[in-house]
Amino acid sequence: MTDHRSFFLDESLHDYVIAHTTPADPVRQSLTEATAAFGPWARMQVADDQAALLSALVSAIRPTLAVEIGTFTGSSSLAIARALPVHPSAGRLLCCDVSDEWTAIARRHWEAAGVDDRIDLVIAPAIDTLRALPPDTVVDFAFIDADKTGYLAYYEQLVPRLSTHGLLAIDNVLWGGKVLDPSVDDADTVALRELNARIVADNRVEVVMLSVGDGLTLVRRI
Repeated sequence: MTDHRSFFLDESLHDYVIAHTTPADPVRQSLTEATAAFGPWARMQVADDQAALLSALVSAIRPTLAVEIGTFTGSSSLAIARALPVHPSAGRLLCCDVSDEWTAIARRHWEAAGVDDRIDLVIAPAIDTLRALPPDTVVDFAFIDADKTGYLAYYEQLVPRLSTHGLLAIDNVLWGGKVLDPSVDDADTVALRELNARIVADNRVEVVMLSVGDGLTLVRRI
């Protein structure tokens, strides 16, 4: 099984964290097993503790509209969709991805979990999907976990749309610690460094960076 623990945790601490977190149900376990078949690509799946955190955040916010940038096989979207409010009005999740192959697994598990009717999946470049949203679209929760060089563009599209109680979560902001290593200058690492610097200097928002998974930044408008 591919290792999905937060990168700074050793195996024993990771096991302790998971043992004290609500356990994955059979649908999530099935999704994890199906994703493992992709080999090294399976590491793109969010960690179990991170999925639980996403569900908790969404449950607290009770979004009318949530947006996910980068769906892969559906781990994070499953966590988000399950936590969407049903009453007094149903929340919806807009998923943006470019792969029919990966999202076919997501669709199968959304249906198994009974949340497929809450999700709108658009197969297209996410930046095009965001730019095509009506100008008055308000987003209550968003999660970015896609191509790293596109993160800043997604951020700039989403922040102005966040509601007053909205929250934007951004994955992989620590990038296995490479953001701290000046000798690492590949495009993804540079993009994440620039994003992190941009967010902390952005006077429109408050930000907290968490060491969950591969680093998770939470952003809210002020």
